[in-house]
Amino acid sequence: SLEVLDVSGTGLAELGAELLALPRLHTLLAKNNRLGGPGSLPKGLGQASLGRSLRVLNLSGNRFAEVPPALLGLRGLQSLSLGGNRLHGIPPDIQELRSLEFLYLGGNFITSIPPELANLPSLSYLVLCDNKIQSIPPQLAQLHSLRSLSLHNNLLTYLPREILNLVHLEELSLRGNPLVVRFVRDLTYNPPSLQELAGRTIKTRNVPYARSDLPENLVRYLSLASNCPNPKCGGVYFDSCVRQIKFVDFCGKYRLPLMHYLCSPECSSPCSSASQSSTSQSESDSEDEASVAARRMQKVLLG
Repeated sequence: SLEVLDVSGTGLAELGAELLALPRLHTLLAKNNRLGGPGSLPKGLGQASLGRSLRVLNLSGNRFAEVPPALLGLRGLQSLSLGGNRLHGIPPDIQELRSLEFLYLGGNFITSIPPELANLPSLSYLVLCDNKIQSIPPQLAQLHSLRSLSLHNNLLTYLPREILNLVHLEELSLRGNPLVVRFVRDLTYNPPSLQELAGRTIKTRNVPYARSDLPENLVRYLSLASNCPNPKCGGVYFDSCVRQIKFVDFCGKYRLPLMHYLCSPECSSPCSSASQSSTSQSESDSEDEASVAARRMQKVLLG
């Protein structure tokens, strides 16, 4: 009648055939062992009654160099964890696990994602962080149930445009990838035009003017001034601004990138022109903005 079995951290090198005699077992935790060699899993695993009853399987922290073919017969599996192993790839036959909702493959040596992964209709959480993945197949946009996609600390230099079709996606973790580093590095600042310099002067010095004093297009232009968010600046900007990315941590679980628009490069480093207290205030303001953004874009924190 056993339903849950936890043999984690026991130094096991194999799981015996006794498992096949547990028809009600729905959760098997065997993480942080020495599994991974020949005979680590019992033969006929997928054909036994266990293949229909097992819902949760955690084999993280072992020595598997490939996803064991025997696991692909567990058609009722909803959660599979193989993080922290020695996997170099994901077999295309992963698509046979049609009931899978949670797939954790972080901390391996995976270099590519098979398009067949997109054939998992119920997959909601996909964790592929801390691998060596260089590209994302556009077919992943077919994962219409996907809510969380963790790709941080890989080798991604771009994302396919199709990823925008993941309309139910609430969390996308990309930190530690070349695409993020390159994006931040390529942020540029175009010097303001003479018109903008004049407009900034009028706004910052409160030069009085009436609608009858200026052409209608200039009056409209002056109304588009945006205040610089740097609390020690007090300046404004129109079209020319410095774009600055800041990653804000939430509960230590994931980082949210926020785009700031500052009026000049001098405002991009508040510490150089303001006291430490103003810097802290700026960070606090950023966290407030991030909290608002986070409430809008996510409901579940990324583990």
